[in-house]
Amino acid sequence: MTEDAAAAEPTAATPVVRRAEDVTYEPVDAADGLEKGVLVDDSDGAPNFAMRRFTLAPGSEVPRHTNAVEHEQYVLEGEYVVGIGSEEYAVSAGDSLLIPAGTEHWYRNASDEQGAFVCVVPNGDDTIELVD
Repeated sequence: MTEDAAAAEPTAATPVVRRAEDVTYEPVDAADGLEKGVLVDDSDGAPNFAMRRFTLAPGSEVPRHTNAVEHEQYVLEGEYVVGIGSEEYAVSAGDSLLIPAGTEHWYRNASDEQGAFVCVVPNGDDTIELVD
């Protein structure tokens, strides 16, 4: 095998199983009522993506913002509104979303129940900008 071919081969990651009770949730500074738990990321040896679980408390809102990286999301529980660009979407458990990099988006949970979703993003730096 040539040196170039060896460099092109992906390195094998070590499997990771993280139990729900082992995930720590922390408040997200940008919004009261939004918490994030990191399920798997590069610190676990995941070479490409980070998977996080967010909870959105009843009555909470996440302000309009953009991210430098794409987001793929899967709604786990609750019903809430996601604004993407100029459209608003009512989402509930089982729905999935793609929010392209640089696209303005926001969240509003007007219900009496917690919302929760899985969000997958590429590993690496992400710049978050609040939109006035």
